[in-house]
Amino acid sequence: MATIQFSRGMDEDAVPEVRLTRSKSGSQGTATFIFENPKALISSTEDITGMYMIDEEGELITREVKAKFINGQPAGLEALYLMRNAEEWERFMRFMERYSEANGLAFNKA
Repeated sequence: MATIQFSRGMDEDAVPEVRLTRSKSGSQGTATFIFENPKALISSTEDITGMYMIDEEGELITREVKAKFINGQPAGLEALYLMRNAEEWERFMRFMERYSEANGLAFNKA
């Protein structure tokens, strides 16, 4: 089971839009996650400490998380995950494959 958390122990129910970019050499890449109305923003009891992508292989972590507000109300979260080499890219793709299967995401090439 693959899951995303913004606070340890609290799985995020909102399914994000994910945008991937990769360098021409294939050695670096970025993944931008856009969450609309995530549970993490509704729950005021837990602090957002990062984005944790958890599966049977372990955990991928990014601290690059920004909140989006509309008229002073929390509306979304945007997280950026950086991959600095081919091994990190492959590990991320394995996580995304598991997460996609669990949440019904599909890959659309640009």
